[in-house]
Amino acid sequence: MKGTELLDIKPWKLTWIGLDHPFFNLNSTTIINTWIILGIILLIALPIRWLIRKKESVTRYVITEFSSSFLDMCEQTLGTYFSFGHFSFITSLFIFILLCNIIVIVPWMSEPTKDLNTTLALGIISFMYTQIYAIKEHGVGMYLKEYMQPIFLMFPLHVLGKLASVVSIAFRLFGNIFGGAIIGHIYFSMIEGSLIWELAGLLSGFNFVIILFFGIFEGFLQAFVFTMLSLTYLSIALQAEPEDILA
Repeated sequence: MKGTELLDIKPWKLTWIGLDHPFFNLNSTTIINTWIILGIILLIALPIRWLIRKKESVTRYVITEFSSSFLDMCEQTLGTYFSFGHFSFITSLFIFILLCNIIVIVPWMSEPTKDLNTTLALGIISFMYTQIYAIKEHGVGMYLKEYMQPIFLMFPLHVLGKLASVVSIAFRLFGNIFGGAIIGHIYFSMIEGSLIWELAGLLSGFNFVIILFFGIFEGFLQAFVFTMLSLTYLSIALQAEPEDILA
């Protein structure tokens, strides 16, 4: 089994602009699948704007309950620092990651989140959002003083600690989604070509269990975990009081 087959790597090389090092290769599969997911979100959002206006509709109820649950979660976590902008960011992050994780249930599609580049990008976005709003809330001076506690020599360690949050959430999401992809790939490769095992897996429903567990359940769980960690980091950054930073 080749690693490139499992990762669905079909590189776009940028040799035409003089970048021939493998570092600059682009994974076309990840890029295409990501743009398809963005297109799906856009196509879903347009009819939802119309359906949500109907007071007696199942769609309105589902969307309202979904929004209310995330609204309550953000309010409880952020407290007085809650804003609709933070709610929108966290909810959008969850929806995008969820679709990236469960798109594997669609034939010929693969999860962009099993590509480490995607999860690192999401981790950096979450990190930058948190740091920007921490600076807006406490000011540049107070923000930098946090890195100097208890003495200025701790600055490098504080920087590494902040960057570790990016690595932590990025590798956690990548590891779980990629691990599920490996298990699913091994299972379907094992029964492939055997009519008896393929029928057994289909009739017993085990094939669907594999797809539903590693496709939907794990995809939902990992999207929620990533979102909650991002919300927690944001809450810690915003709720750090100046006297705590200077202590």
